Amino acid sequence: MKSIIEVRDLRVSFDGFVVLDGISFRLAKGDSFGLVGESGSGKSTILRAITGLAPIEAGYILLENHYLDSKRDPEFYRSIQMVFQDPFGSLHPRQTVDRALLEPLRIHGLDNTEGRIRRALDEVGLGLSFRYRYPHQLSGGQRQRVAIARALILEPSILLLDEPTSALDVSVQAEVLNLLDRIRRDRELSYIMVSHDLAVITHMCDRLLVLNGGQAIEEVGSADLASGRVQSDYTRKLVSASAGFRGRPAALTLSHDAGALKGAAGTPLA
Repeated sequence: MKSIIEVRDLRVSFDGFVVLDGISFRLAKGDSFGLVGESGSGKSTILRAITGLAPIEAGYILLENHYLDSKRDPEFYRSIQMVFQDPFGSLHPRQTVDRALLEPLRIHGLDNTEGRIRRALDEVGLGLSFRYRYPHQLSGGQRQRVAIARALILEPSILLLDEPTSALDVSVQAEVLNLLDRIRRDRELSYIMVSHDLAVITHMCDRLLVLNGGQAIEEVGSADLASGRVQSDYTRKLVSASAGFRGRPAALTLSHDAGALKGAAGTPLA
């Protein structure tokens, strides 16, 4: 299948410290690809390298068979948008929801701003009553919905999701994840999703890349991960640690039969 993004032998370092070393993967149109690993393994740095926020020392990134250089043009930022981890920090506290959605439209010179804003709010399940509210007047889940609406309003083909639900309560996590899953199907979007939560990744992604210390350990299908059919000892330990962790009372758990999201009581959230 034709790749919409290809990352090949990617190397990123800061002041001589190697953060990513030889990372390679492909994303096909309409697919959802996950990046998992411990904190500091380089997951978010991959997204930042794709967007031009992290310097590429070696290797290359292709977007629809075109090499990405150090300077990204406006068309690139229309085709790729990012949803950040913290909904409390990604919205300007002095800007209304309307202003947050209007700003990217003005930057890219798009018309029909009224219709686009209405559609974006409707698509993420927020009515027009939210349009002139400020971030402090919204819950965490509502803020993240606004952040998703802001990313979608430019009609991108790819979303980069950097732990988009980790700062939210578990019940709200399920709502936002199911929203993202529906939007991907409706718009035929492609996702690259970063998470340390294997339950989230197996629910949202078809395939995933396991990272450790800036290196790729193995690429595996989500169904194979959920059932324990993996090659690397590190991946087995990662799955075991995730399945055995009981520190969060409402933690999501990894279902080894279907990879579904489950809450603390075992109720499927998919």
